[in-house]
Amino acid sequence: MKLMIASDVHGSALYCGQMLEAYQREEADRLLLLGDILYHGPRNDLPEGYAPKEVIAMLNPMKENLLCVRGNCDTEVDQMVLAFPIMAEYCLLELPCTGTVFVTHGHVHNPHHLPPLKQGDILLNGHTHIPAWEPFGEGNLYLNPGSVSIPKNGSARSYMTLEDTTFTWKTLPGEAYHTLTI
Repeated sequence: MKLMIASDVHGSALYCGQMLEAYQREEADRLLLLGDILYHGPRNDLPEGYAPKEVIAMLNPMKENLLCVRGNCDTEVDQMVLAFPIMAEYCLLELPCTGTVFVTHGHVHNPHHLPPLKQGDILLNGHTHIPAWEPFGEGNLYLNPGSVSIPKNGSARSYMTLEDTTFTWKTLPGEAYHTLTI
């Protein structure tokens, strides 16, 4: 199974479209969205191509291929217009290649406020808009794909993939810039 993992679309139809092009190009089985899908939030400027209704129209037909967790900018009103669930605060992925992956947006559980993890578990979140691959604790790993529409700290618009035992970070056009095999 191949997962494409992206975060922080923030209502940009322009970058949502590029993310979906990348999803097709990657030939991934599922697209895992780490929250902040429609709204830009009060701390962010409007992203280029801000058009939440267009994002809705792009994502709803893909509902069978989407897995999502709720971001701090996602609300019940957003859920009313989306045909796939987005309100889960977190999910656990049990992957044979990696063990348990605790998937969340990152505004509640993050490297500074850890969820309950066992040794070797992975914490995967977005929220910071900054790509990350950092070991912590006793054999744990923190991963972040960065942001599709509002990258920060000089990072590129990015996403990541998980295939077999390999995580790969890529720019939105598809250039791989970091690979981690576990």
